[in-house]
Amino acid sequence: MSIELFNLTGKRALITGSSQGIGYALAQGLAAAGADIILNGRDEARLAAAAETLRARHALAFDATDHEAVRSAIDAFEEKIGTIDILVNNAGMQHRTPLEDFPADAFERLMKTNVSTVFNVGQAVARHMIKRGAGKIINIASVQTALARPGIAPYTATKGAVANLTKGMATDWARYGLQCNAIAPGYFDTPLNSALVADPAFSTWLEKRTPAGRWGKVEELVGACIFLASNASTFVNGHILYVDGGITASL
Repeated sequence: MSIELFNLTGKRALITGSSQGIGYALAQGLAAAGADIILNGRDEARLAAAAETLRARHALAFDATDHEAVRSAIDAFEEKIGTIDILVNNAGMQHRTPLEDFPADAFERLMKTNVSTVFNVGQAVARHMIKRGAGKIINIASVQTALARPGIAPYTATKGAVANLTKGMATDWARYGLQCNAIAPGYFDTPLNSALVADPAFSTWLEKRTPAGRWGKVEELVGACIFLASNASTFVNGHILYVDGGITASL
């Protein structure tokens, strides 16, 4: 098998929520594989700083929870600049509260940020991909797609929804030449998990619970993303790829 299967030269990739954390790492990795990256975020200053550091030629500052804003931004980019060949739906948030006390407004924010964004950006980009008969959509799920922990039941619900929406995308769009898959990270040292990383008791529990015995490093997600974004995965569709150090495989 030729290494050229993984070469993304000539492809353009949009990564939502890519000014920090997992999205930033995936953008950096896709660029290293040859892709022309498009960064996205709501914080324009942070987005501009990330674009400068990564030497990204494109940065789209839209709110992925706003359906009309997303469609307008995507349509304008496709018309004025060029095609979006790869989409990584990475935008997401967390809120930790026992379920019996979980605020309704926090639940709605989680649904909009973790699920609606996948639908909004996925649909807007797919409409153009369908016309071309090709495209790669990679949604970021979670170990919580398969497992639950106390205090994050609504987050778990959103990531289960991301997995099933991914399967629905593949079911509807594979016939048009699109591959729609998801990466489900385990516990990674990211800004979203900063409170857990700083908690010695949690880190000790995680190291014992995970067969690999440690937190994941964001760069360890890059290979999976390149695989799903490249010609190496042309018959992979509706798949949820767990990158979790073995945590979902072990009791």
